[in-house]
Amino acid sequence: MMTHISERVQALAPSATLAMSQKSNELKAQGVDVINLSVGEPDFETPAHIKEAAKRAIDENYTFYTPVPGYMSLRKAVSEKLLKENGVSYAPEQIVVSNGAKQALCNVILATINPGDEVIIPMPAWVSYVEMVKLAGGKTVEIHADIKQEFKITPEQLEAAITPATRMILICSPSNPTGSIYSREELEALVKVLAKYPDIMVLADEIYEHINFTGSFTSMASFPEIADRTVIINGVSKAYAMTGWRIGYCAAPQWLAKAVTKLQGQYTSNASSIAQKAAEAAYTGSQECIAEMNKAFERRRDLVVKLASEIPGLKVNRPQGAFYLFPEVSAYLGKTTPDGKKIETSGDLAMYLLESGHVATVDGGAFGMEGYIRLSYATSDDNLREALRRIREALLNLK
Repeated sequence: MMTHISERVQALAPSATLAMSQKSNELKAQGVDVINLSVGEPDFETPAHIKEAAKRAIDENYTFYTPVPGYMSLRKAVSEKLLKENGVSYAPEQIVVSNGAKQALCNVILATINPGDEVIIPMPAWVSYVEMVKLAGGKTVEIHADIKQEFKITPEQLEAAITPATRMILICSPSNPTGSIYSREELEALVKVLAKYPDIMVLADEIYEHINFTGSFTSMASFPEIADRTVIINGVSKAYAMTGWRIGYCAAPQWLAKAVTKLQGQYTSNASSIAQKAAEAAYTGSQECIAEMNKAFERRRDLVVKLASEIPGLKVNRPQGAFYLFPEVSAYLGKTTPDGKKIETSGDLAMYLLESGHVATVDGGAFGMEGYIRLSYATSDDNLREALRRIREALLNLK
């Protein structure tokens, strides 16, 4: 039978993070002791009060279709959270609940980007952003900011990237893959540029908002100059250790929330009814779990930065949030493995660390930044110590 795969799917790149995780699992299935630092997933269990809410939802028969944009009670809880924690006002009708923040992002891009429209994406950036723009027929305009800039773009870089075709800028703070956080002053400088271009939408991925070691967080939507064209993406996956529950949302201008609801209604309808009730409990219940997990992530951040900084040749900064380290590894490119293979790219290096050191990382090239690798420290202190020991040993074996 002749296969026929659409051009849009053929054009998409596979998710590098999921691919590395799969390779890691394949080695584990063969009995290899692999430490997986490739996955962006908290290793904590979902807090008990959230799981109890899900159990009650089943017993109370919340097992039918919900409105496409989600239960009104959940959308009200999100609206109240945004006002209380972020000082931004979005009515419940402006909230659309989706199957994770990933779908929320894709919904917004598909609902606003036409073929040829340009989307500015600061690099390095999460692997799926570029592919989502590609799926919509848009064109990504990359702005690169390396470790010397703490991976944060400048107003001058933003201004230079804007053209008449620019339709959107996508900002992720705290960042995946770097953990960098834009301060209020840094965001304000970018907003001054954007204020001059009223047709540019601002898509703010704030999923790592609560994994933050700075003591403060500024939402892009909190600036009046751009508030009416800013879309917030967030969800429960990272802050509440609920990755598998698949609940995210967009908070958007009313016209866009309606368009997103229309789109979602045609290809997935509502997110899980049970997971929605669990998410509602997450937002309305005790927030102590966030502080406890954040404290652990900060301790792990300090540990990983210390250990990585002690490895000759690695260039390391101090991430301010999320749970990633994004070290520069260019000192090891061009070297040769003990069995004679040359390390040409950071992808080669990531594969070498997996096959030789049995540590799964992710190639920085997948995030638009060759010469780096991403390490997730969302695992135990013991795993991190052993993983960095293995990485050190493997790197020092290169010639």
